[in-house]
Amino acid sequence: MSDKKISRRGFLEKSTAITAGAAAATTLSAPAVLAQSPVTIKMQTSWPASDIWMDFARLYIERVEKMSGGRLKFELLPAGAVVGAFQVLDGVNDGVIDAAHTVPVYWYGKHKAASLFGTGPVFGGSATTMLAWFHQGGGKDLYRELTQDIMGLNVVGFYGFPMPAQPFGWFKKPVTTPAELQGFKYRTVGLAADLMQNLGLSVAQLPGGEIVPAMERGVIDAFEFNNPSSDLRFGSQDVAKNYILSSYHQASESFEFLFNKDVFEDLDDDLKAILEYGVEAASTATTAVALDNYSADLQKLQTEHGVTVHRTSKEILDAQLQAWDKIIPTLEADEFMKRVLDSQRQWVERVVYYELMNSADLTLAYEHYFPGKLKL
Repeated sequence: MSDKKISRRGFLEKSTAITAGAAAATTLSAPAVLAQSPVTIKMQTSWPASDIWMDFARLYIERVEKMSGGRLKFELLPAGAVVGAFQVLDGVNDGVIDAAHTVPVYWYGKHKAASLFGTGPVFGGSATTMLAWFHQGGGKDLYRELTQDIMGLNVVGFYGFPMPAQPFGWFKKPVTTPAELQGFKYRTVGLAADLMQNLGLSVAQLPGGEIVPAMERGVIDAFEFNNPSSDLRFGSQDVAKNYILSSYHQASESFEFLFNKDVFEDLDDDLKAILEYGVEAASTATTAVALDNYSADLQKLQTEHGVTVHRTSKEILDAQLQAWDKIIPTLEADEFMKRVLDSQRQWVERVVYYELMNSADLTLAYEHYFPGKLKL
């Protein structure tokens, strides 16, 4: 390097000249680049327009649109806008809509294995445990096999937001024993319907928006949907006053983000990655918003609407597990479903052992600082 000193002004003048020359050369030699129009994705949910889960779908859309720099745009539609709440899989497969925000149990009628990806037997894993199974324990490959190889669907799906265990539901009077459940006309979906029928209930599988009207007309006399916020917005508190939390019927569900495979594969690789990993970003955001709203709305149901909150009795929970024991062999008659259940059991046996052995006793800590609040 030369020892000759270069003044700052001289350096800047030379740099400016070089930059200007390079810019001129680029202008002369490079073809004009046209601004890329954004790709608009028509996404329908399985939720009524007023449900909190529409807000959750927006959390995903907001993140994807920002991460894509505006190259992806969404048209978000509620249940029924194009197809019914339970028909979004068909809509995505057929290209009537480009994408859906839903849960796999809603297409349980096409293949019972759909229910294993969120609403199947509970071996001891939480929703977080089972979402981890989907990503790390082989669930993703089994899901692809089911949707694309076995069912021949033209869809790509991703999973996010490990839902808190769903309440046993809304009842006009408290129930504490399996005998008291006999003959109830009850709303649930998926394999949970098989479970409740095994317990002696008569089951109607209804979309969320139809639940409260059905209760008002006497079509059902007890029901579950998912969470305190949705239930409050539905008006559940207007048709029943006993809200029973904790159940094994749907303890490990997550949202399903469905895309038409042709639409997805036609995107640039970075946009595909944004759609996929945007699910993980939204999963974290949704968990925070859900815990905030679900807990606040549970208090509101109690203090403003006169709802009494109960916890499902151990006797009913034990009966649910015994009912699953009867259902599982019938599911395992299907070779694919047996492989899914074997995979889940292997995952839960190893992972939940660690989780339970390692976890602190949160009930003990909560009662220490907030004595007298819990009635377990």
